[in-house]
Amino acid sequence: MKYPIRLDKLISQTTDWSRKEVKRLAHKELITVNGTVEKSTDTKINESDVVVCDGETIGDLTPRYFMLNKPVGFISATKDREHLTVLEFIEEPRKDNLSVAGRLDIDTTGLVLLTDDGQWLHRVISPKHHCVKTYLVETAKPLDEKQIAKLESGVWLNNEKTRTKPATVEVIDEYHYRLSITEGRYHQVKRMFAAIENHVESLHREQIGAIILDPDLQPGEYRALTDSEVASID
Repeated sequence: MKYPIRLDKLISQTTDWSRKEVKRLAHKELITVNGTVEKSTDTKINESDVVVCDGETIGDLTPRYFMLNKPVGFISATKDREHLTVLEFIEEPRKDNLSVAGRLDIDTTGLVLLTDDGQWLHRVISPKHHCVKTYLVETAKPLDEKQIAKLESGVWLNNEKTRTKPATVEVIDEYHYRLSITEGRYHQVKRMFAAIENHVESLHREQIGAIILDPDLQPGEYRALTDSEVASID
């Protein structure tokens, strides 16, 4: 957060109060700055100032990091007019400030990361950081050695100017594979399997970088990341 900052902006960004509500609280003399009642919500606040709003001390934003086990039927977005989003599962203040780090299709399940730390978010999703994403893939037909070799060397996707980057394929059984990729193109995994004349029946993301989906999380459940998990995204 950059200082100086307007009083109403500071409070609305660090609490669930809207700017309109902040003005009402100021009118009721429920906001103090350094112990003095402050009625003007456009007052500039410095980092050293102590702001208290309706008995609550207002502090700077501490970045937050969560993992969610996404179920089918929800989209990896924060707002949508047609579908329910993953924010339906989040019970945190200022949840609308969170962004999704690594989206999943509506029918894809598994690990979704959410944060309000923009730089950390960029490190997760930027191809330059080569953050590996690992998926459990169920296919319509078994893969042969040539198809696996194509995935591992890169395939051409429709309407793309470059091949996909080399993937890693682990055979679990004839219909299940563990696929690891470093990109995040639109519907990439499904399009990769379509490019080798196969079809993805189900798709589940297990891991992003060193962060593995917690096996204790049921679909729709989430938890905060540990410090070591956060630090693993570099």
